[in-house]
Amino acid sequence: MRQAAAVCVLAFVLASAVACGGGGSSSGQPSGSIKVTMTDFKFDPAQISVPHGKVVFFLVNASSGQLQHDLVIRDGTGNRVAGSELLSAGDTNVFTVDNIAAGTYTYYCSQPGHEASGMKGTLTVT
Repeated sequence: MRQAAAVCVLAFVLASAVACGGGGSSSGQPSGSIKVTMTDFKFDPAQISVPHGKVVFFLVNASSGQLQHDLVIRDGTGNRVAGSELLSAGDTNVFTVDNIAAGTYTYYCSQPGHEASGMKGTLTVT
């Protein structure tokens, strides 16, 4: 009888974990973040304007194939300011830049040939 009760409790705990997502990371877009969709050699949107300070991006790799992408921010002198992790097709990621100063930046995918194929955009920080 005791074993049956333990099995019932275990089943309830497992069912609850599945219903709540099982403790994995959320795949939803955080409130206040900027969604950037990465497809085959393109960012959407290609122009982003944000206030200076902390900026949170919600990155979605919606490539049709197996292409991996990232988002790297570079300043007007060509210096790398920040960069996300590499995302496989179908993955999402929250990428935070803690303190970005006012100015105009380029964001691009650092994978070989991607920027040259048009995978870049303009980030304006006010």
